[in-house]
This record gives sequence, structure tokens and C-alpha cells, in this order.
Amino acid sequence: MSTKQFRQLTGLFFIIGAVLVNIPYTLLIMNFDYPDILRAPVAQILTQFHAGGDALIYTWLAFAWIGLPMLLGAIMLKRILERESFPFLETATALGVIGFIVQVIGLLRWVFVVPVLARLFTDPATDSVTKASISAVFVAVHQYGGVVLGEHLGQFLTILWTSMISGIIYKSSIFSKWVAWLGWFASAVYLLAQTELLATAIPDFPVIGWAGLYGSLLWLAWMICVGVYLVKYRND
Repeated sequence: MSTKQFRQLTGLFFIIGAVLVNIPYTLLIMNFDYPDILRAPVAQILTQFHAGGDALIYTWLAFAWIGLPMLLGAIMLKRILERESFPFLETATALGVIGFIVQVIGLLRWVFVVPVLARLFTDPATDSVTKASISAVFVAVHQYGGVVLGEHLGQFLTILWTSMISGIIYKSSIFSKWVAWLGWFASAVYLLAQTELLATAIPDFPVIGWAGLYGSLLWLAWMICVGVYLVKYRND
């Protein structure tokens, strides 16, 4: 594979991944009231999840793994940028890979853990004491797998990767400087979404409710911009 082909394939991975991830995300909004459902009462979450059936489980499975092209793009981008001898490139890439992995782990709770809990919770034979125990287990899994791993560590490491790569992009001959500024801006907005996570542990913590949605949209737009520049660059 030539240098040009490798670079274009990397760009396509970024574009395709950013576009595809919106498919299960949209389905979850339509069929599961995502992301508002995440902070709903346990009984509502488990009942609504069980009602979604196998299709909802498959949607969560797709949501967990459909961003894989972006991970491949991030790894391949390292090979492209390392020709310009940028410091901290390897560290940034490692953070991005780890961030992806922990987010996948967090999302897969909806595929392998929550269906079992939802089935038991909605079983007519389950008594109130058992339901209370199931609710406690769900809260622990939801808080650790979702808030700690997926939303805090996963998003925070992704923000670090985006910020560091934007610093490298700012000096790279492949990209315009505004692409770096977009990455920094997206990172700053996305970071504000961490306030919602802190509010799950500190109820009075001020929440910036719009940051999660707009931060993720800006981040996906940045990924697409990075991909477009990689595909269009011709000075090999």
C-alpha cells in the first residue's frame, strides 16, 4: 500500500466511523429514550429495557463496536504523523486506545449484564425483596460500568487524546490550523459534560446539561474534518 493510499484509508476510517456511530445512537434515542433514560429510576430503566427485546440488545452491541473504524484510524494516524517527529504522539495514541477500550467495556454492560437483571426484575414470580436486591446490583453496575468506566474514564481519556492530537495537528503540514482549534474547542465543551457525572455522586454539584450532546457532536465533526483532510491531502 502506498503512502497516499494508507493516508486516504486512515481518513476514510475516521469519516466512516463518525458517521456509523450515529446509527445506533439514533435508534437508542428513538427506542430507549437515550440518554435521558440513564438517570431514570431503576424500575423504569429495567422495565423499558426488557420491553425493547433482543433488538435493543443488538443496538447496544452495535453501539459498543461500531466506532472501531475510528480506533483503527487513530492507530494509523500515529504512523502518518510520526514521520514529522512530534513528541508525545505515542502517549496520545495509547491514551486514545485505552479510552476506546474502557468505553466499550462500559457499553457492553447493556449487552451481557443488564438483560439478565431486566429479565429477573420483570419476571412476575420475582418478589419485592429480590427486586430490591436486583435494583441494588443494577445501581452498582450502572454507576461503575457506566459512569466510572464509560463516561468518566472513557470520555476523559478520549478528550486527552483529542487535545494532544490537536496540538500535533496544529504543527502538521497536512492540516489547517483551524482543525486543531476545533479539536480543542470540542474537548473543552466535552469536558464540561463531566459535571453531570460528578452530580451522580454529589447531588448539589452544578450540571451543564447541554455539554454532553454538543461536546460529542463537535467531537464527531472534528473526526470527520480530520478524515477529510487526510483523504484530500496530495503533497506526498
